[in-house]
Amino acid sequence: MKAIPLKEETLVTDTVTDPATPALELSRVVKSFGAVVALRSGSLRLDKGSIHALIGENGAGKSTLVKIVAGLYRRDAGEFRLDGEPVDFHSTAQSKAAGIAVIYQEPTLFPDLSVTENIFMGRQPVGTLGRIDRKAMRDEATQIFERLGVRIDPERLTEGLSIADQQIIEIAKAISLDARVLIMDEPTAALSGVEVERLFAVARSLRDEGRALVFISHRFDEVFELCDTVTVMRDGSYIDTMPIADTSVDELVHLMVGRDVTEMFPKLPADIGEDVLVVDGLTQKGVFHDISFTVRSGEIVGLAGLVGAGRSEVVRAIYGVDPYQSGSVTVSGKALPKGNPKAAMARGIALVPEDRRKQGQVLEQTVSRNLTLAIRHRLAKMGLIWGGVENESAKVWASRLEVKTSALDAETGTLSGGNQQKVVLAKWLATNPRVLIVDEPTRGIDVGTKAEVHRLISQLAQEGLAILTISSELPEVLGMADRVLVMRAGRLTGEFDRSEATPEAVMFAATAEEVA
Repeated sequence: MKAIPLKEETLVTDTVTDPATPALELSRVVKSFGAVVALRSGSLRLDKGSIHALIGENGAGKSTLVKIVAGLYRRDAGEFRLDGEPVDFHSTAQSKAAGIAVIYQEPTLFPDLSVTENIFMGRQPVGTLGRIDRKAMRDEATQIFERLGVRIDPERLTEGLSIADQQIIEIAKAISLDARVLIMDEPTAALSGVEVERLFAVARSLRDEGRALVFISHRFDEVFELCDTVTVMRDGSYIDTMPIADTSVDELVHLMVGRDVTEMFPKLPADIGEDVLVVDGLTQKGVFHDISFTVRSGEIVGLAGLVGAGRSEVVRAIYGVDPYQSGSVTVSGKALPKGNPKAAMARGIALVPEDRRKQGQVLEQTVSRNLTLAIRHRLAKMGLIWGGVENESAKVWASRLEVKTSALDAETGTLSGGNQQKVVLAKWLATNPRVLIVDEPTRGIDVGTKAEVHRLISQLAQEGLAILTISSELPEVLGMADRVLVMRAGRLTGEFDRSEATPEAVMFAATAEEVA
């Protein structure tokens, strides 16, 4: 079989190879950015008709390896073969033309275009008179969503869609390409349990058709449920590959971090004091209704529920980002004005948002600048901020949260997803808040860093901070919270003390059809 050059020097194969030939194979791949070595020795063998897990801590080199496959980066050394033939992609267009589709952790959609237009961007079908066949696009988009088992209007704009819906659109885009190799980078990070099951059903059907899938996830339960094989990376190097049936969570964690993570949810003792945050009767028509709860000093309150239950909308309203029609919010006994994030910040509320890339940081700015964004007024003298002062403050928080970066003056967008999350956390902790609201604190963070974030949150509660955390990972909620509040369809449907919060009780409150 001979590789055929296409436009832009694309290299693809023109025939189907032996099923025993790997669909994709990378061997001892090296990639550096100046003095920073992102990949020391990356290797991955992906067989046809399989789902292959790729795991490792943030900064292990997974994303760099994927971006080489996607044509975003070119390797410095090593081998890259597709269906047994050597390839060297110069662009993402070449990778897509070769039958590779990548679904990244963060959606990359055009907000001012429709769902259908996003799915077919750059490859719209043309009908009579040379016009775009919008009906054909709409019909295919509808069929894909039916196959995925989701209801999304193909005609609506993507602006305002939840991260879960955006992720589904990215998956639909990949399926529409009829890709032979599908790489999913944390595709379930913002999906509900039902949506995850639907995605897994689609992934299995693609595998059964003979396609090859790579599944990148920090959720071990998903890895063991879905995948056939697992490859572990650490510090930019390949560590090991094994059948999923022949390993365990403990073994994989040890291979990933090079050490034993003895306690995933380190709950430190804390003295729970007076009410700090009081929410009373908060209502936003059509979104949430009559939300009332308190968070006390030294207390961690977990807000649980399925995606779409209204949890993020409630905390955005508390902080003043979103409006609400009735109800009140008080901090340490003082009423907080509606729709005023600046006032919330001045009263000591810090909000780490769910969508860190769009709402939590400025990716084009340096790590140092992002770490000090919320305290720049404190660092200024006579209206000026000296670089040395900014860097010293940033260095303290980068060290405390162990942000892995080549330099504080590196662009934040070059960091891994987990390190970006740590930058957002550090930015708000630098404000010395009274109330810390964290929406999905460990989304996209590896197992070792998760334990560190959990330890930090527990330590902050021990120091007297009032903490409200939203998480779609039930073990995280149950492991960290002193009290668990449950929402369903915009209403509070349950409240449990730590001793009463069982998985069964919380899930019943999150899914029960009727509220008592």
